[in-house]
Amino acid sequence: MEITVSIDAMGGDHGVHVTVPAALKFLKAHPDVNVVLVGLQDAIEAELKARHATVGPRLRIHHASEVVAMDEPPQLALKNKKDSSMRVSINLVKSGEAHACVSAGNTGALMATARFVLKTLAGIDRPAIAKMLPTMHGTSCVLDLGANVDCTPEQLYQFGVMGAALSSALNHQDRPTVGLLNIGSEDIKGNEVVKEAAELLKASSLNFRGNVEGNDIYKGTVDVVVCDGFTGNVALKASEGLAKMLTEILKDEFSRSWWRKLIALVAMPVLLSFRHRMDTRRFNGASLLGLRGIVVKSHGGADRLGFYYALEQALEEARSGVLHKITETMADHVVASKAAAERA
Repeated sequence: MEITVSIDAMGGDHGVHVTVPAALKFLKAHPDVNVVLVGLQDAIEAELKARHATVGPRLRIHHASEVVAMDEPPQLALKNKKDSSMRVSINLVKSGEAHACVSAGNTGALMATARFVLKTLAGIDRPAIAKMLPTMHGTSCVLDLGANVDCTPEQLYQFGVMGAALSSALNHQDRPTVGLLNIGSEDIKGNEVVKEAAELLKASSLNFRGNVEGNDIYKGTVDVVVCDGFTGNVALKASEGLAKMLTEILKDEFSRSWWRKLIALVAMPVLLSFRHRMDTRRFNGASLLGLRGIVVKSHGGADRLGFYYALEQALEEARSGVLHKITETMADHVVASKAAAERA
């Protein structure tokens, strides 16, 4: 099946100068994929011309007359900019003209618009932001990363379902392991919300491995780490800061003297491998899970390679049927819950 991806070409800090080249690279890598560039037609055409590219059967432009600013309040963007490149991109997913949407635009506006246009899947209370993070053994899916500051036990369970579906799709796993982020691995640890969520996860069909701690995220102890948006966002930002600090320390230490610079040359293959494994651009796709459509958020400051990886993630989600897996699992949960209530 041919997959069509709609791209908010105006979103992000760099707009068409990143989104258009990334789209062209994406099309070249996947002959069976189509792309719709959404935004100001003149700006998109100018960038295509600069890249010696033209529209065709697999690449078309859908004009949108407005752009959502990166600092624009989400509710104002939702109310006042109905013809923004962001909203039109999402509309194409709703209408079925596109199988997925990718945007590097304002995160709050993207979530608000996507939720308003697409609505949530049956059985899902709130969408969550999920991201694949590098671990010692591969990657781990962590959610929520900021969409929901306060969560109920049921919502944390739903995040587990959605995270497992995403991990299964992107990492090609039959039964990914799921852990609940806590201040300790023991069942007695945590607040009442986390304890109740643990009971729901235990009773589910998910491959739940119990509580995990912050250091387990990068150990790769489990494939999916579930938490509320406040905790997840703090953990993510702390991790990004640590990664940047380690990189800067390495640069500083290797540049302190001429002989250290010489050692750096000898160690260059190792350093390049380290940089590749820690390259955040390779993990530049945050999924807005729980919606009736696939929406992937790219970092606003992403370069062409980073945005390209966000497109790759959207394609993989569309091909693997993430939405169907979430819906199917939630339907099974509802049936099981009703049966348990009748027995009680």
